Amino acid sequence: LGDAVQIRTLTASHTGDALVAALQDADILVVMRERTPITAELLAKLPCLRLLVTSGMRNAAIDVAAAKARGVVVCGTDSHPEPAVELTWALILGVMRHLVPEANASRSDGPWQQTLGRDLHGARLGLLGLGKIGQRVARIGQAFGMQVSAWSPNLDAARAQAAGVHLAASKQALFADSDVVSLHLVLGERTRGIVDAATLACLPAHGYLINTARAGLIDQHALIEALAQKRFAGAGLDVFDIEPLPVGHPFRTLPNVLATPHLGYVTARNYRDYFGQAVENIAAWLQGAPRRVLD
Repeated sequence: LGDAVQIRTLTASHTGDALVAALQDADILVVMRERTPITAELLAKLPCLRLLVTSGMRNAAIDVAAAKARGVVVCGTDSHPEPAVELTWALILGVMRHLVPEANASRSDGPWQQTLGRDLHGARLGLLGLGKIGQRVARIGQAFGMQVSAWSPNLDAARAQAAGVHLAASKQALFADSDVVSLHLVLGERTRGIVDAATLACLPAHGYLINTARAGLIDQHALIEALAQKRFAGAGLDVFDIEPLPVGHPFRTLPNVLATPHLGYVTARNYRDYFGQAVENIAAWLQGAPRRVLD
């Protein structure tokens, strides 16, 4: 970009008036995922803003309609699905084989082989969502020899059959008939809170819940209560309603939770594409031909 732009990097967390003060003279804003809500209220306080670039082609934290109404162009970048798939399996293996407590015990000269793991082969994997990430998770589950089922509000038998998975009769049936349930839905008005207390109650006592999608898919209060009361075996979580996760939050301390700090997209390849394409988007906008514009 050369001398066309002056770059300022914000690494500390900003909210409220501090966020406005930090951004109010910016013509271009590049945001990483959904860490900072770009609301209509915030946009109204950023009179200089003309271009907003986000990593990925979908960002639920940006009020795109409000941005467009103010003449702000919103652009995205490509994002590879494989890193989220890989982390999903890291969490599944982590909780079912108790990798963290065993590793911690080894590092602290604790007991040797203090837990009893669960086999993936022959276990039942339920997928809430069978999009591009869910299908990849399904294929790996099948390679492990798992029985894979799926359900979503708009999943039909033909799509399930094409992916080689069983179509569960209902959301409740998916949870009740699975040893581990992994979430792979897009967060929207239809899916927000789709996993509520009643749905969590369907998960068997030995079952695990995995979420590398979006925290808003689950009733967080109900999830914390269910985990605290050990109504099912545990959870592997990479997404949270507040990020960074506050110090002392139950997901940091509950012994049956394996929590990672939203690492699903954090790989060198993704970052090269995120920031490389962000620069491309800025250069294209400066030339009057914006690229990867979000609707």
